[in-house]
Amino acid sequence: MRRQPQYKALAAARQRQQTPEYAATYARRAGIEGTLSRGIRRCRLRRTRYVGQDRTHLGHVLTAVALNFLRLGEWLSGIDRPATRRSRFATLIAGAVLA
Repeated sequence: MRRQPQYKALAAARQRQQTPEYAATYARRAGIEGTLSRGIRRCRLRRTRYVGQDRTHLGHVLTAVALNFLRLGEWLSGIDRPATRRSRFATLIAGAVLA
């Protein structure tokens, strides 16, 4: 059980999440999160091998260029971008709604 102000805030947030504007904003955020995740996994973006802000910035710029080259290479090769993973629960619910 939540207190009244917390319940109202949660209900308002859930209503806001059902709007098309929120979906558009979240889609943009999901793309950015995917790019950051790829940079962290493939290019070790969390750690830098350089000391100093200028060199670290240069390392991040070069990492961004490398990620763009990877994306360009995949685009030229015709490799499709992976679809977003769907949880087992979401798949189960979608099947139940369609049935």
